[in-house]
Order: sequence, then structure tokens, then C-alpha cells
Amino acid sequence: MADSSSEEIAVIGNTDLTAAELENNRNNTMAEAGTALLKRMEISVAEAEKRTGKNAVNMQETYTVYLIETRAVDTATDGQNPTPDTLWRRYSEFELLRNYLLVTYPFIVVPPLPEKRAEFVWHKLSADNMDPDFVERRRAGLENFLLRVASHPVLSNDKIFYSFLTEENGWKEVVFETGFQAKADSRLKALNATFRVKNPDKRFTELKLYSDELQSVTSQLLRVRARVADRLYGVYKVHGNYGRVFSEWSAIERDMGDGLQSAGHHMDAYAASVDDILEEEEHYADQLKEYLYYAEALRTVCKKHELLQYELEVDALDLTSKKQQREELATGTVRTFSLKGMTSKLFGQETPEQREAKLKVLEEQITEAENLVIQKNAECEEFVQKAWVDMERFKEQKDRDLKEALISYAVMQISVCKKGIQVWTNAKECFSKM
Repeated sequence: MADSSSEEIAVIGNTDLTAAELENNRNNTMAEAGTALLKRMEISVAEAEKRTGKNAVNMQETYTVYLIETRAVDTATDGQNPTPDTLWRRYSEFELLRNYLLVTYPFIVVPPLPEKRAEFVWHKLSADNMDPDFVERRRAGLENFLLRVASHPVLSNDKIFYSFLTEENGWKEVVFETGFQAKADSRLKALNATFRVKNPDKRFTELKLYSDELQSVTSQLLRVRARVADRLYGVYKVHGNYGRVFSEWSAIERDMGDGLQSAGHHMDAYAASVDDILEEEEHYADQLKEYLYYAEALRTVCKKHELLQYELEVDALDLTSKKQQREELATGTVRTFSLKGMTSKLFGQETPEQREAKLKVLEEQITEAENLVIQKNAECEEFVQKAWVDMERFKEQKDRDLKEALISYAVMQISVCKKGIQVWTNAKECFSKM
């Protein structure tokens, strides 16, 4: 095998893929994965229920469980409506499932879970994670998570995911038997790779920067939306005051009483509709929040690639070092300063037999190191190909989802403004009839 420096080895893992290769890889990946589970099974999180029980340390606690319903598509399309299979899951079990998927499929942008506690919430709404409105929004978010996974060409065919949907008991034991926790990379290890990798892939570096910007922009948008919602709530409540004043005024006026009272009713009805409008706003906010958390999922893929690249560079450097040692032993010359070189000068050179024995050991170590570099390089190259296929899939999904969410939000705001104009048009007619 020819000598390979760490730089040369690292470049192999950074091979750019052409559009044709990307498309071919995407087709192969989806062919291997088979049909997405969502095409074969209907999945929903039908309801949430508050329960009280004892936790791991035998203390009383209140928690929420979610009812997952599944039904085979074939039975639903035959004109029948059989009772769906159901089971209850806690939020922590959803977290366990996602952590397993993150470790098992490091090259995939794993869909995020909805927030465990309320963030970026409009301040008139409760931030209590037991609040019924928040629990309902989280129920919808958990259903969306399951649908995302079930529609993914690779994740949907995972046996653990299927057992999560269909097996009430024993699911956790099956997950832990996979040993996924032992495979999880520590944060310190990932941080070390981030700062020490010498030849980062430009595409993943740009992707990490993009994910940071996506998170920043989405956070700002959510904060602005919360301020807009606050002002909207204030406007509606002012109309409620108009309604109260007009009603009180109508009681003391004979000729104008009917017109004032009618105008007051229009104002009251308008003020009362604010809760439904703000609930719809929260729905669009949750769609944006999903991509706020998707940004972290993107960074997770980038960190895993950095770690693979760093391990490849370390192994390549070790191989180069061993080859240099072999050359020094064979020629009897030391290129760089070392304790070994100083020892040789002070106590004399090694005998030919000693050098031969060391050379033999080094040859075995070099062979092992070469095989390890080949293996690591193949892992890195495979990761890049699979990750980029999934990244293309994610970008298409992101563009489509955000476009739909922003258009729907704009339509809702236009509708709100039209409703306000209609209320004052009706009030104007009431005043004209006085």
C-alpha cells in the first residue's frame, strides 16, 4: 500500500457528489428502505390524559400520557371501519424513541419532538406544561412527529419504531437491548472533534452555519409574532370595551338606543372571537417551532460527520507515524527529536536482531492501521453519501412546509383585518339608522 498522509486520507471522505450520483443514491436508499409505513398504516395521537402515580424514586407525581391509535390502511379502504389498535405512551418514551433513532441513523435529520415546556409563548397563554391548551398542542406535535417518522423512507421501516406503535409492554427493554446508549457519542468527544478536525468538509461547515442562522431567524420571527399577538389581543379587548360602553349608553337613549345596542353587539361578538384567532395563531407558531428544533437536528448530523472525519484523521496520522518509525528502524536514522533517539545515542545502537524483531512488530501494526484507515474512510464516504441524500429530502420538505405555513399565516392576518373592517361597516350602518 502506498504511503498516505492524514491530509490525503481526509480528502477521500470529502468527495463531492454529482447531481446524477445524488439522484441514484436517493433512489437506491428508498428502494432499500421499501414503502414508508404511513402508506400501510393510519397513525394518530387521539387524546391526552392526566395521571397520578409513583416515579422511579417512589414519589408521587402527576404526568400526562398520550393515546396512540393505529389502523391498517387495507382494512380501512375495504369499506370497513374496524376498531383501531391503541396504547398509551408518556412523553419520556417519545424521547427515548428519538434518542434511539439519532444514534442508529446518525446520517438522517431526525424529526424533532414538540417542546416539553412552553417556550416563545404569547404571554397571555399559560406556560404550565399541565395546562390543557398546552397539552393539546403537544399532543398535536407528538402526532406530527410520528407522522414525520412514519413517512420517512428509512426511519419508517425501523422495527423498534414499529414496536413503539404496536406493543404496549416490553418496548423499552427491546430498545435498551440494542445497546444504543453505549454507541452514543459524548458531548466532550464531539466538541473535541469540532475544534481539532484539520480538514472539515466545506458543505457540512456551511450547513452548520445555515442551521445556526435558521434557528436565529426563526427565534426572532416567533418573538415578533408573540408581540403582534399581544397587540391583537389588546385591540380585541378594546372592542369589548366599546361594546360595553355602547350597551350602557343605549339604556339612557330613546331614539338612538336600538342603533347603539346593535353596534355594541357587533363589538362584543368581535371581541369574543379573539380566542379562536389566537389559537389559530399558535398553530402556525408551532409549525415554525418545529423548524426551530429541526435546526438542532441539522447540527447533530454535522457533528457526527466531524467526529467521523476527526477519527479518520487521527488514524491516518497514526499510520503515517508508524511508517516513519519503520523507515527510521530500517535506515538507522532518526528524522525528528525523540526520547528513543537520545537513548540510542547515549547507550548505543540496537542489535540487528532487536531491530528485526521491532520491524516485524511494526509491519503488523502498519497492516492493522492501514485496514483501519480503509475502514474509517469507507464509513466516512458512506456517511457523506447517505447524509446528503437525506439532506436533499429535508430541504424539499422544509421549503414546502414553511411556504405553506407562511402563506396560511398571511391569509389569516388578511382575514382578521377584513373581519375588523366588516365590524366597523356594520357599526356604521347601525349609527346611520339612529
